[in-house]
Amino acid sequence: MNNVFYAPKNDFMLDWGGMGLDEAWLQEMEPKINAALAGMKKLDAGEVVNVDEGRMVGHYWLRNSAKAPTAELKAEIDDCLAKIADFTAKVHSGEILSGTGKKFKNVIVAGIGGSSLGPVFVDKALATPEDKMKLYFLDNTDPDGMDKVFRAVKPELEETLTVVISKSGGTIETRNCQEEAKAFYRANGLDFAKFAVCVTGTGSKLYNTAKGEGWIDIFPMWDWVGGRTSVMSAVGLLPLSLKGIDVAAFLKGAADMDELNRADDYLNNPAAIMSLGWYKCSGGKGGETMVVLPYKDSLDLFAKYLQQLVMESLGKELDLEGKTVKQGLAVLGNKGTSDQHSYVQQLVGGPDNVFVTFVQILKDREGASAIVGEGSTSGDYLNAFMLGTKKALESHGKRTMTLTVPCVDAYNVGQLIAIFERSVGIYANLIGINAYHQPAVEFGKKAAGGLIELKNKALEALTDKPVTAAELAATLGAAEEDVFRLMLHASANGAAKMTKCDDITKSVFSK
Repeated sequence: MNNVFYAPKNDFMLDWGGMGLDEAWLQEMEPKINAALAGMKKLDAGEVVNVDEGRMVGHYWLRNSAKAPTAELKAEIDDCLAKIADFTAKVHSGEILSGTGKKFKNVIVAGIGGSSLGPVFVDKALATPEDKMKLYFLDNTDPDGMDKVFRAVKPELEETLTVVISKSGGTIETRNCQEEAKAFYRANGLDFAKFAVCVTGTGSKLYNTAKGEGWIDIFPMWDWVGGRTSVMSAVGLLPLSLKGIDVAAFLKGAADMDELNRADDYLNNPAAIMSLGWYKCSGGKGGETMVVLPYKDSLDLFAKYLQQLVMESLGKELDLEGKTVKQGLAVLGNKGTSDQHSYVQQLVGGPDNVFVTFVQILKDREGASAIVGEGSTSGDYLNAFMLGTKKALESHGKRTMTLTVPCVDAYNVGQLIAIFERSVGIYANLIGINAYHQPAVEFGKKAAGGLIELKNKALEALTDKPVTAAELAATLGAAEEDVFRLMLHASANGAAKMTKCDDITKSVFSK
């Protein structure tokens, strides 16, 4: 097995034998991968590689502040970690109490996208019966979802801390969650400020709100940390530390993996190998689907977390030279062996536009397992199903790689996150794109703002005389479909009246 990378110190293994990286192709790619690794050294050194936004990219410094390019940045990182540790200890001990003098037991985390996906994944992956606090997440501007959280915490609301996370302080979805939480505390006779902290940039709108209202505390977020790589900043570390996770081990796992991924010899650099596998599958042109299959229930949100990390980073219309390239790798996945009974059929027998990354966890559980049949445990079967699926895929010409770690703990979850973060960066260098901005995300936000304005104008224009969406749209000089959809929603929520027709698009609306 010459295509297996193993790091004894980390107890981490990467089997890339199923990716088709033959010796001749690797030699051909050597100048390209060496240039990509040189680019990562510039990033580590603090060069502005997010050129569109004029920013450094420093999430690697978060788990090893000695790598920060200046003493000032190192001090900021160290101070933040010390502040998180101090705050956590005081909350757990009861030195910091709620606005009504109660000890905190729960945490509501309000954030979206990169301010949520990482903490949600790690929260579930590392949950234990011994958790010191329970985390609840407001991660969408969906009233039903918020109400579900509010119902769960209401009996212990006086013992519930809320952490609001927004780097800019201008993220609408997070603002909505914050205002809903504030209204909920107020409706229950509580002063939200005495139950709230935030993670944000100094001087942001959220920062000023928290200062002005006298929130319990404010934790820093820096413009050189992107949302999708922020789980090892206060964004993730504050709620995860409050939960009781060993954040030092989490950071150590990532830092140790980072060191492996800084190796100049690409065949001894697991992230370089992984990114070369991605390049081989896509021809460097994107358009492929990476299926991530962790064979462990606790990792079933890993693929969801990786969707943002990979797809927001690599899904780009333009390259660094401004040429249209339409790059991207799609990510999907769930967990084994659930997928044996869902989309593995298509992975094996369907189009050759996928490659599969297995995540193998060697330890089944704490303690011994019962024999369930054929002299084997449930864990033996889980492992056999993984290996069987791998064989089936490869026998049908599909490409696979396998990451293996001994167990799911803070250290190894840190390792798993870190190898994908670095692979994304190296692959972006290979294909010549900026992995650290997200211009297309702003398109939807701007469109949403315009539609909110249109909704308000449409409601103002309504009278007691019923009108169709087409008539209302003509009055407003707007698209009929937009007005129809907006009024359909408004009428369902009591903001307008609707009289339906068999042809629903001809329905009428009134005040």
